[in-house]
Amino acid sequence: MTLEIIIFIAAILFGIVIYWSESKSNKIYRSLNRLTHTKALQMTLDNPKGFVYKQAFLMRLVYVTLLFVLAAIVVQFVTPLSGFFIQMFTSAIVGTLIGTYLASAVLFARDRSSKEHLTKVFDKSKKAAEAFTDDIKQQFESTDTTTAAAKDKAEPPTTTAKKPTKSARDRLKDKGMIK
Repeated sequence: MTLEIIIFIAAILFGIVIYWSESKSNKIYRSLNRLTHTKALQMTLDNPKGFVYKQAFLMRLVYVTLLFVLAAIVVQFVTPLSGFFIQMFTSAIVGTLIGTYLASAVLFARDRSSKEHLTKVFDKSKKAAEAFTDDIKQQFESTDTTTAAAKDKAEPPTTTAKKPTKSARDRLKDKGMIK
């Protein structure tokens, strides 16, 4: 149990280091992308995506698991040690994933909390809210004019006089149901 906790904490630190290094440079991911994709499908030069940096959870899980499977193969078959148990394997994977998410939340939070970024986000949301309210106003104005025009078309002028009808009592008397 103690060794698993040590591996878990080391894996968290490893995840932070991997995330930080991929945020600075993604040369390994880019070279692998060049090998596996055609020229038209290769990632652009300004794309910062890496194995764990700006990657979805499932792809992070796949890449981290693949890394630890390769490490398990090296430990199991190349060295005389045979102590890479499943508990250590899973704690290393989970710790690395937690480390990558901690790094994205803690290390790069200062970029998202700067005053310039907050004013930019505020201005963007203000413009979006104004556009939304303008669309709503236009929609209500257009429906008001269309409903008024539809009412004018739907109601032709009624100039025919209605003839007086008998009351329900008189009709029942005519049928002989009441006296």
